[in-house]
Amino acid sequence: MAKNFYQILGVKRGASTKEIKQAYRKLAREFHPDVNPDNKKAEERFKEINNAHDVLSDAEKRARYDRWGNKWEHAEAFEKARAQAGAAGNSQQFQFDVNDLGSLFRQGRGGGFEDILGNLFGGGGTRRGPMRGQNSEYTTEVTLEEAYAGTKRTLEMRSHGPCPTCGGSGQIANAVCHFCQGQGTVVQPSRMEVKIPPGARDGTRVRLKGKGSGGVGGGPPGDLYVVVKVQPHSRFQRKGDDLTTEIEVPVEDAVLGGEAQVETIGGKRIAVKIPAMTQNGKSIRLAGLGMPKLKGKKKGDLFAKVRLVIPDELNDRQRELFEQLRAERNSETPAEAKAKA
Repeated sequence: MAKNFYQILGVKRGASTKEIKQAYRKLAREFHPDVNPDNKKAEERFKEINNAHDVLSDAEKRARYDRWGNKWEHAEAFEKARAQAGAAGNSQQFQFDVNDLGSLFRQGRGGGFEDILGNLFGGGGTRRGPMRGQNSEYTTEVTLEEAYAGTKRTLEMRSHGPCPTCGGSGQIANAVCHFCQGQGTVVQPSRMEVKIPPGARDGTRVRLKGKGSGGVGGGPPGDLYVVVKVQPHSRFQRKGDDLTTEIEVPVEDAVLGGEAQVETIGGKRIAVKIPAMTQNGKSIRLAGLGMPKLKGKKKGDLFAKVRLVIPDELNDRQRELFEQLRAERNSETPAEAKAKA
C-alpha cells in the first residue's frame, strides 16, 4: 500500500514548513546509514524520509500531493484529461497523450484505466465508494489541580470537513465540483469544547466522535482525539493515582511525637499525627487523598514524606539540653561532654 508522506514524517496534514523541516532533521539523524551501518530497514526508512521531505518541503509538489494523493506525479496528465473532458461537453470520449499517461498503467502503479476515469469524471468506470475521514489528534496541557478536579478546554481547530457545495460527494450533476476540485472536503475553521475528566493522566486520550477530518464522497468524518499532557507540580509528585508531598517536622516533634499540617491537592489543610521517633524520610500514608481514578469513584492515596527541620540557632539552655542528651547517649557526664566540646 502507498504510504502517507505526513505519517512518514510524523506531522499533521496542516503542518508548517518549519515543523516539516524539524521532523525531517530529527528522523534523518536517527535513520542515517552512517548511524545504522548494514541495516537495510534503516536504509529503506531513510529513503522514505527523504522522499517525503522532498515533496512536502516544496510548495508546488505539496499542493499536488494534497490534492491527488499518491498519484500527485501525474497531476498534469489528470488536468489535461479533465480539460479535454470539459471541452468535449463531458461526453465520455477523451483523447490521451500516451507519453503523459503511460506511466499510470505500469505494474504496481495503481488501479486500471477504468478506475482512473471513474475517479476523475464519475462515469465510464468503477467509482470508489464513500470513504471515512481520517482521525485527528490535538494535545492540550492541564495543571495537576485541573487534572484532579476535571476541566474544560475550548479548541480552535482547522480541519477537513465536507464540501458545502457538493455535500462531500466531490461532484455536481456528474461533473467535478469546482469548489473542492473533486476532493469532497475543504479546510474549515471550527471551535469546540472538550471536557477533561477528573483523574486524567499524562497521555489520557479524550475521544470526540465525528470531529476529525471530513469523509470523502459522502463518507462519515473521522474522530478527534484530545491528548492530555499534565504539567509538573512544585509540591506534589504523581505516580499513577497516588501523590507524594513533603512535610517539615521539627526534630523535637520527630523524637517525642507531635502534629504537622499537610495541604492536599484539593486545597484543604489537614492535621497529621507524627509518631514518636519518626525518622527523616518516613512516609505517612493518607488514604483516599490522592488523585481520582478514571474508572470508578475511588481515589488514590497521598503520602506525606517527613523532612526533619534542624534549628538554625540555640540559646544557652537549649544547647545545654542537647549536650546533656548526647552525654547520656554516650554514657558521659555533662561535665565530660562539655570539656570535649
